[in-house]
Amino acid sequence: MTLAAKIRNVEEVIRSMSPLIVACSGGVDSTCLLALATRSAGDRVLGVIADSPSLPRSALRQALDTAARIGARVEVVTTAEFENEDYLANPPNRCYFCKAELFSRLEKIARDRGFRAVAYGENADDRADLRPGSKAAAEFHVLAPLREAGLTKAEVRAVSRELGLPTHDAPAQPCLSSRIPHGTRVTAEALFMVEQGEEFVRSLGFKIFRVRFLEGPPVTAKLQVAPEEMALLAGRAAAIETGLKNAGFEAVVIDPEGYR
Repeated sequence: MTLAAKIRNVEEVIRSMSPLIVACSGGVDSTCLLALATRSAGDRVLGVIADSPSLPRSALRQALDTAARIGARVEVVTTAEFENEDYLANPPNRCYFCKAELFSRLEKIARDRGFRAVAYGENADDRADLRPGSKAAAEFHVLAPLREAGLTKAEVRAVSRELGLPTHDAPAQPCLSSRIPHGTRVTAEALFMVEQGEEFVRSLGFKIFRVRFLEGPPVTAKLQVAPEEMALLAGRAAAIETGLKNAGFEAVVIDPEGYR
């Protein structure tokens, strides 16, 4: 099937299921879905951004700015996964509890306000991954128009480029909780440290990296930089250590193998 045909399939689903809520994280996939939905169904589509301590403030601002740029109608809702001990315990299926909280909230909004369905931005490549969030989506009957049309990640980026979306070449950016090893409790304090640390590293010109939270003692920041950006580390180790300690970490290590 051609890319154009896949896009038509996505837009036909959106029109047939409107009025529709689109869960929008501000990432590549959900932004592309929101843009296609807005183009095909206009004000009959509502983008909803879930806000919690696991969402960086910069990501929230960017998601709102992009939505305004494409003329999408959006709202921000506060989700309560941090009131769920199953989420805070940080098991391997932590994402399930986050998505279940989100879809439960969106299901209620849809029911109360007359929306026919809820959709989210899973793509066709995601089928190959173990994704606890997909289990939650299935339980709540959430639509995945990009996946069902067969749009791969590369094709989503290509469509995003055609639409002029600033996310077309954005690196993957999972939530801040993903920086904490499974089994280590998720806390708002740890996420704030990670967020501040990553903002600092980004200010040095790095684009693809992670600041991992290691509980310790001492509480350690483990910086992983994409192999193609490792050269930027030269001469910056002292500045990185100072910046990450200013974010609240007690120790800093730089992974010599980089971000994988």
